[in-house]
Amino acid sequence: MKKVLGWILVFLLVFWIGTNPAPAAEVARSLGQGVADIFSNIGTFFTELTNG
Repeated sequence: MKKVLGWILVFLLVFWIGTNPAPAAEVARSLGQGVADIFSNIGTFFTELTNG
């Protein structure tokens, strides 16, 4: 059952990207920026930690 739901989700995601590429690109860009911010903040944390 999980495998079927997974394939349905993948199909719906591909369908959404195919029919609405601009909003899908914006979502991907936002997620990428969020991940980059997280890693940047982790780096800042460890830099500040080592500098005292």
